[in-house]
Amino acid sequence: MLFLEILRFILYSSIIVIVSKFMLVPVLRKLAEGLNLKAKTVGNISGIATSMPELLSVCFASATGLISTSIVNILSSNIINFLQYTLSVVLNKNWEILRNRALTIDLIMVIVTIIIPIILLIKQIEVTLNIIPIFILLFILFYFINNNTHNLYLSKSTKKEETIIKEESRFIKGNRKLIIKNTIYLIVIGIILFVIGSLLSNSLEELCRTFNISEFVVGISLGFITSIPELITFFESQKHYKKSEARLGVVEATNNLLTSNILNLFIIQTIGIVIYKLLE
Repeated sequence: MLFLEILRFILYSSIIVIVSKFMLVPVLRKLAEGLNLKAKTVGNISGIATSMPELLSVCFASATGLISTSIVNILSSNIINFLQYTLSVVLNKNWEILRNRALTIDLIMVIVTIIIPIILLIKQIEVTLNIIPIFILLFILFYFINNNTHNLYLSKSTKKEETIIKEESRFIKGNRKLIIKNTIYLIVIGIILFVIGSLLSNSLEELCRTFNISEFVVGISLGFITSIPELITFFESQKHYKKSEARLGVVEATNNLLTSNILNLFIIQTIGIVIYKLLE
């Protein structure tokens, strides 16, 4: 019985990752490129897309009363995201690009998104509704810092590369049919993810309550599984551009990382806390 439940957990988690990777992320990327968006904006959109597995796992874990699982899930996801991003930059030989001040500041904020949940766990701080305004303010602050530092230290240097890309028309031209089609795809994908997320929730509850498996262990497992889409997009974003445009690939990957991590901690964790308290 335990073995079958573990298989279900792995199956449902894997489906969420596969749907996110092969359906959700490509659809959102097509929309972004179809609108000729900047690398930074594409990275932000990718970050939102790749955070969908975390959103689902945290929501359903919180709904079943497993708030500790959701916190560990967010922490492990953010750590793994950072390690995967670092690996992608090193293997693509783009390390020198990170000397840019805007990207350095982005990475400092990423590290903060790892430190905060560690403090919550070590100090055993109870996650209550009182922490939500702090999370929301931090999300706004990080977003503000990210926008302003990029305007100060990156806009001029990336503008030339982005102009060349538009002139070469390598991005799909945006059109009404493309937007409508991909919007429909997003709705269908959302329904699929919701159904599988519900099944994953039931599996989580069974593992933790029926078989007494630690919420910490389940949370770490979820962190590994839900971080796979980020691994794919970090490498894909840097391979997407020519070598002369490598800076844009790193900008996109970095914003993907930062957006994913701040969404995980400040927004998705907040949603999890609200769900947990409402159903407590």
